[in-house]
Amino acid sequence: MKINWNSTGEEGLQVNSSDTGLVNVEQVLVPVLDVLILVLGVGGHTLVMLILCGRRRTRGGSIGPSPQGSMTGTGTDILLLALSAADLLLLSTLPFHTVAIAMQHWPFGDFLCRVVGFLGSACSSASAFTLAALAVFRYLIVVKPARAYRLLSPRRVTITAALLWVPACCLAAPQLAFRFVGTPHRAPDGLTCFAFLSHGDQLAYGLCHFLLAFLLPLAAIAVAYGGIYMFLWQSQHASRAPQVERYQSKVTQTSAMLVMAFTLCWLPSYSLTLALLAGRSSGATGTSPRNGPFSIVARLMATSSTVANPILYVFMSHKFRQDLLRLFRREEQEASRAVAG
Repeated sequence: MKINWNSTGEEGLQVNSSDTGLVNVEQVLVPVLDVLILVLGVGGHTLVMLILCGRRRTRGGSIGPSPQGSMTGTGTDILLLALSAADLLLLSTLPFHTVAIAMQHWPFGDFLCRVVGFLGSACSSASAFTLAALAVFRYLIVVKPARAYRLLSPRRVTITAALLWVPACCLAAPQLAFRFVGTPHRAPDGLTCFAFLSHGDQLAYGLCHFLLAFLLPLAAIAVAYGGIYMFLWQSQHASRAPQVERYQSKVTQTSAMLVMAFTLCWLPSYSLTLALLAGRSSGATGTSPRNGPFSIVARLMATSSTVANPILYVFMSHKFRQDLLRLFRREEQEASRAVAG
């Protein structure tokens, strides 16, 4: 039995498997990769949250124009904090799946089966919704700065970040209500964390999750960054300012990487889930030889999204790198004073 960590909260779908070699490799490889992802993800998001909280204290909660003429401030920072919080909560469910894969059965009981499935679905959906909100807010900041100045107050952005969890939890609610632990007839060697509902209902749920938690956020991200690029392209041809041209090039590269990373991280997992559901696989955890290697890659890509987010959304920022260096220097100075004292 194999457990896949995907965005719908399905830990996989049971099919007969005789590929014991793949299972043995998976039991060793997946825990090693999961530990690496957990360390990088927790470390990266912790640094992000420390720096963003430091920015908020420095700015005092205001939003104002940057030296480059665009709108910056705690509005976007609040969404980045919300993104890090969602990804950290998503990472907290990773050890349960890692242990289940290493042991080749679900040892945590019915309650945690439901809770882990719910958190996995809710956090991945909230993360996708937050990425889409970031793209829309950046569109307003660049293209409509006057409107952004009026709309993007810290209070309104905080409320928006909180409200994004409402549809995320609604999408995840069936995981909490219907998931359970049992011993399926195709996996008599141990307990599994079952998928839920009938095949038709589960297929409808998978399609709904794909459309609302993947396709819709991806469309919003692509449209928002496409609008930013078109605006900057027109501004470049109107002013011929080298500063606008450099900013356009940076935004073009960044937006392309954002859309590509979001798609690459989540599309394999959704594709595998929908393919297995369309093939009328049963509702327990597991895989088959024909999709076993792909399911390992799909799971790795989905978990890697929690590492990619801080790199792409924050660490690529020159200002963030400066804040990171200042944080390290401050820590070194405090350590030196502690030693000297």
